[in-house]
This record gives sequence, C-alpha cells and structure tokens, in this order.
Amino acid sequence: MSPLTKLTLTLSLALGTTITITSNHWVTAWAGLEINTLAIIPLISKSHHPRAIEAATKYFLIQATASALVLFSSTTNAWSSGQWDITQLTNPPSCLLLTTAIAIKLGLTPFHFWFPEVLQGSSLPTALLLSTAMKLPPTAILLLTSHSLNPTLLFTMAMMSIAFGGWMGLNQTQTRKILAFSSISHLGWMTIIITYNPKLTLLAFYLYTLMTASIFLSMSSTNTLKLSTLMTSWTKTPMLNTALMLTLLSLAGLPPLTGFLPKWLIIQELTKQEMATTATIISMLSLLGLFFYLRLAYCSTIILPPNSSNKMKQWSTKKPTNTLISTLTLLSLLLLPLSPMIPTTT
Repeated sequence: MSPLTKLTLTLSLALGTTITITSNHWVTAWAGLEINTLAIIPLISKSHHPRAIEAATKYFLIQATASALVLFSSTTNAWSSGQWDITQLTNPPSCLLLTTAIAIKLGLTPFHFWFPEVLQGSSLPTALLLSTAMKLPPTAILLLTSHSLNPTLLFTMAMMSIAFGGWMGLNQTQTRKILAFSSISHLGWMTIIITYNPKLTLLAFYLYTLMTASIFLSMSSTNTLKLSTLMTSWTKTPMLNTALMLTLLSLAGLPPLTGFLPKWLIIQELTKQEMATTATIISMLSLLGLFFYLRLAYCSTIILPPNSSNKMKQWSTKKPTNTLISTLTLLSLLLLPLSPMIPTTT
C-alpha cells in the first residue's frame, strides 16, 4: 500500500471520528460511522491474505447491519417525535434498536462473535485501530444518549461482556484474540457505569486506549503474534518485554499501576449507587481476565519454550529507542498518583 493511500485512509478515519463525536444530527453521525467503516476496510485487507479478506468481509457485513439499525432507529424516533437531535431519543423502540446497534458496533456480548475473528485476520497496527479508535464514535453516541437508553439492557450486556470476555480468553494462544477478549471485558466495565456516570466511562476508555496502544505497539515492534513467539522475544528485546509485562499487569487492573484507577472509580461509583453486590460480582469476574494477563506477563519475561541444547540462541541486538512506545508505557504505569486531581461528583 502506497504512503499516499495510507495517509488518505488515516485522514478519512480522523474525519469520520470527528464528524460523529461532534454532530448533533443523526444523519451526520451515521455518515461519520460510514466513513470510518469504509476507511478501515482497505487497512484490514491490505495483506491480500485469505484470512485478511475474510476479516474485512465480516467486518463490512457486521458494521453495515449495525449502521442500518442506527439509521432505522433514528428515523423511527424522528417519525414519532419530529426531532433529529441525538439527545432527543424519546421513542422506546428506537432506544432499544439503538442500544442493539451500538452493542454490535462495539462488540458487546452477545454481539461479540465477530470481533476476535476480525482482529485475528488483521495486522497488529490495524488491530490497534479496531480496538481503540474505531470504538470511540460508537462510545460517543452511547454517551450522548445515555440518559435515554434502557439501563436494564445495558446492565445485562455489560455483565455478560465482563464474564465472557474473561472466560473465553482463558484458552487462547493467539495474542490478538487474547487482546480482543480483553477489549470485550473492558467495554463491559465502561458500559455498566455509563447510565450513572458517563464521564467515568470516558475516563476508563481513555486509559484503556493508552494501555492497549502501548501493548499493541510493543508487540508490533517484535512481531509477536503467538504466545510461543512472546516466550522467545525477550532474548532480543529484554527491556521492551519487561515494560510489556508491567503494562499487561496495568491492563489487568493491579495496583499501584494506571489500570487500577478506572476499576477503582467504577467500583466506588457502583457502591455509591447502592449496587455493592454488582461491584462485588464484577470484581470477582475480573479475576478471569487477570489469569490470562498473568499468563501473558509470565510468557513475556520469565520462561523459555522447550528447546534442544544444540539450538542456536537468539541474542539481543541494539535497537533504537521508540519514543512513542516509551511515552505510552510510562503513562500506562504511572498515572495512578494523579488520581486525587480527578474532580469528584456527588
């Protein structure tokens, strides 16, 4: 793919995201979603591998279905209320349809089936875009309409996402699939709090994006696609793999790392809303995810795979320091002390 094509597609992604998150009209928001979808498909299929073509086809069909539901729900709402404003979602069937459409776009359970397969067929940089940037426009629509959405449906999908995201990631050996189920689990945490404190959802999304970007870029620099590759990559880049291990533990939500902050604040907010039982359940369910994060961290720094004594060792080589990865890793690890600066709401 030529640099000009990559630049055009990247600018289209930025344009589509900007249109969606800044629009007040349903049609412009839908147009932004469509621009994003059309811009990411060539990036998914750029390798021309059958798996990549399959992933691009699945992504197109799923996103087209979800976009049609968004347009249908907004049209139904405009028919009943005479309003095309995003914040004026008053028709209950339209609310239900929109919640379903956004859940499909985000990959929330039970509409998660496409997400791990698409990530597995994409390159690591494209998988990073699918896990972070492509989640922002649907999340923005959820935030704008959070006061109108069905809280019971959102709560159910959030609990299922946290449970299934952790459970289905346990037996995976492909790093992209593990991070896909990690994304599903984190989206569950964001969704469960959105009707009570939307700003907290946004904070959780930003920190998740930060940590996930650091992990994907680290794995991309060592071309790590499987756990077996992760086991041997530390001999070539020991410092990078040590930072990767700490970032994985941060994504798992272990204190005193950055990833502990959103989970701590979400549990605190649920307790304030007299939902201590829910907070306890999702805390226990997050232990499932902790297991595969620990397995990734263990593979990245501690052990070597079985090998014969006459196998040539992989020696470390001097590589230039990647400033972007270094900055993202530091932010992914050290932002927890800034938590007192976050304004509290009662």
